[in-house]
Amino acid sequence: MPPLKKSKKGKRKSKDSSKLKVARTRSVPPPLPPELRGLDTEWWYTFLHKHAESGQVIPSDEGKAFRHFFRTSRKTFDYICSIVREDLISRPPSGLINIEGRLLSVEKQVAIAMRRLASGDSQVSVGAAFGVGQSTVSQVTWRFIESMEERARYHLAWPGQERIEEIKATLEAVYGLPNCCGAVDATHIIMTLPAVESSEDWCDPAKNYSMFLQGIVDDEMRFIDIVTGWPGSMTFSRLMKCSGFFKLCEAGNRLNGPVKVSAENAEIREYIAGDSCYPLLPWLMTPYEGKNLSAPMLNFNARQKAARLLGTNALTRLKGSWRILHKVMWRPDKNKLPSIILVCCLLHNILIDCKDELLLTVELPNHHDIGYSEENCEQVEPNGKAMRENITAHLQSYESPKLLR
Repeated sequence: MPPLKKSKKGKRKSKDSSKLKVARTRSVPPPLPPELRGLDTEWWYTFLHKHAESGQVIPSDEGKAFRHFFRTSRKTFDYICSIVREDLISRPPSGLINIEGRLLSVEKQVAIAMRRLASGDSQVSVGAAFGVGQSTVSQVTWRFIESMEERARYHLAWPGQERIEEIKATLEAVYGLPNCCGAVDATHIIMTLPAVESSEDWCDPAKNYSMFLQGIVDDEMRFIDIVTGWPGSMTFSRLMKCSGFFKLCEAGNRLNGPVKVSAENAEIREYIAGDSCYPLLPWLMTPYEGKNLSAPMLNFNARQKAARLLGTNALTRLKGSWRILHKVMWRPDKNKLPSIILVCCLLHNILIDCKDELLLTVELPNHHDIGYSEENCEQVEPNGKAMRENITAHLQSYESPKLLR
């Protein structure tokens, strides 16, 4: 079954955001500098007081409280507002008013949308926290997603060769893997479907209705390529083969940078690391399988696993930060769901690009795909097997204290 197609939209550059100092008190916010007096901060103190009065346990530090609810620092939040501001101002839909009859500010619209994505709570619950109705939450969230999808796409793109060289240097320094450009993993986004839409196409091996998300990440767990929209009933290897990334690699248009020559005079091309659920290809290295593996094979597996966990940890962080992807979605529009997934990945990358740190309480305690058994793809391409042997031989003389920590 082909993925759900969407129309392509052009990219536009966003303007830099301004800095905003967060008050250390929960009473009256301090006066803003003249250049920032157009920004709305009242919504935040109203929102914070409402949650404090409800008895919820929230961080006492205001900056941490903001990150608890919206995942970002206030500075990064203002940057995100600057990306979507033009759209939210120039195309205001009718009915976007709060219970006091005032038009919602851009800041409050962004806060509503980000709280919906971050918490995964129902539209009714999110609306009650902001003093708006369910329909307003729905409109605001979708307008935010549309704007981010169009204007923030530059935060998720395949790196240029200079950045690729940096990624390869880091991964070799940490894991000893030469010419490795990143890691790949995939996860299921679980949903319920109306009876009329329920079909075996969307029923995955765990008997859930789900949509797949495959992500390729760099050394900082930043998504540099994703594919979504495909049913969760597919295998990991089939999902990979249906992706545009696979077609680019097979055509020699991706992972086609300089070849490295090992001490044994063997060629090692660019590649990514993946689990045994993926096929072994010249540009996709998977671990050795079976019992009684040799010491060099076990050494390769240990280093390859440490590198590929970048993909696993990125998806775990993604679902922990944006809980709408972790919770079971109630009858989502399957035509819109890929856009929601994409924007969550964009927000994940923006946090990394802006050097924001997540609160420990936000991260998931377990794997991102609990309840799914491991898949094993037995496809082994001869050139992929030869590449893995070249890397294995290269690693015999390599030692990395960082890997043993």
